[in-house]
Amino acid sequence: MTAPGHGHQTRQDGMATDTTDPPPAQRIDGVADLTVVVPCYNERPNVAPLVAALDAALAGIAWEVVFVDDNSPDGTAAEARRLGRLDPRVRCIRRIGRRGLSSAVIEGALVSSALFIAVMDGDLQHDETRLPVMLEALRSGQYDLAVASRHVVGGDAAGLASRWRHALSDAGATLAQRFLPVTLSDPMSGFFMLPRVLFEQLAPSLTAQGFKILLDLVLSVELPLRVIEVPAEFRKRLAGESKLDVLVLTQFAGLLVDKTLGGLVPLRFLSFAAVGLLGVGVHLMVLIGGREMLGLGFATAQIDATVVAMVFNFLLNNQITYRDQQLRGPRLWRGLLLFMVVCGIGAVANVGIARVLYQANTYWTVAGAIGAVIGVVWNYAVSATLVWRAR
Repeated sequence: MTAPGHGHQTRQDGMATDTTDPPPAQRIDGVADLTVVVPCYNERPNVAPLVAALDAALAGIAWEVVFVDDNSPDGTAAEARRLGRLDPRVRCIRRIGRRGLSSAVIEGALVSSALFIAVMDGDLQHDETRLPVMLEALRSGQYDLAVASRHVVGGDAAGLASRWRHALSDAGATLAQRFLPVTLSDPMSGFFMLPRVLFEQLAPSLTAQGFKILLDLVLSVELPLRVIEVPAEFRKRLAGESKLDVLVLTQFAGLLVDKTLGGLVPLRFLSFAAVGLLGVGVHLMVLIGGREMLGLGFATAQIDATVVAMVFNFLLNNQITYRDQQLRGPRLWRGLLLFMVVCGIGAVANVGIARVLYQANTYWTVAGAIGAVIGVVWNYAVSATLVWRAR
């Protein structure tokens, strides 16, 4: 990748570079060289300290910070805008009706006109003093991506709150390294930097789902990616709560599957189908328990098992498949009712289509499988439209 200031050029491997910005002497005052994108939710106490830390770390660099807030109830967006009135380098996007780190990063990055985009968390755990080092590496033209790593020499992951979170992070890293086309010691890192033009090239290929976008970016590059890992300390959180949990790791695994399949099958559908498979297990357990332990008649036990499985599927989909559109309060109960109606219709369609195929001399296992697939597709399509529709 060539250095800035020499026009639009293309590397020998075909990756375009954006160097059309005017040289520093001609650059308009107020235009940033670096945009720091900070996806956040309930991080109000950390907003002002983060801005102060960036101001100190990026002295002499034209920078801006874009907080992308998922409508935090604690007033994170209001605090960012308060600071923005005092410092024009502080900007805020408040998102209503959608959540998720990856989509937040994409929205924040695409409002930038800077040469480079950095992504970091808003909880003060990422070491902002690494930003100038990462920027210098990219400016050299030798690298396409700079990643702040906890696992190279000089890095430190002590800030992870517990052994459980260490285990989750390590498990995600081990899983990802089996799929990555480049060597990354810390693929779970949420702290990285790349040229804006490269991000814009990759943006249409990103899934925009889940909470770990670095893996998505790396797996979306078709050409060899030149990566540098910069050692960084992962600090202890001083305020707020960590967002890393087992559900994040589940979505992380789903992203790997999605990229492996080349995006041919929507990630949400894969998750929805997997939850449905678990629901079948729940249905059978309740059915067997009702028959053998409670002595219920088959019809009664079947009805009970169906209702329990539907509730199970709805709650798990709400937590995993549609985590970024999670239903709460009155909308949760309304969604559950709609989901049960939708699945009831899907069950009727499943049985009806399978029966027609069977009567047309289709082998019974094939007829049953086709009916089941149609039922799942129906449930997924209508649930996405009615149950978890955009607010």
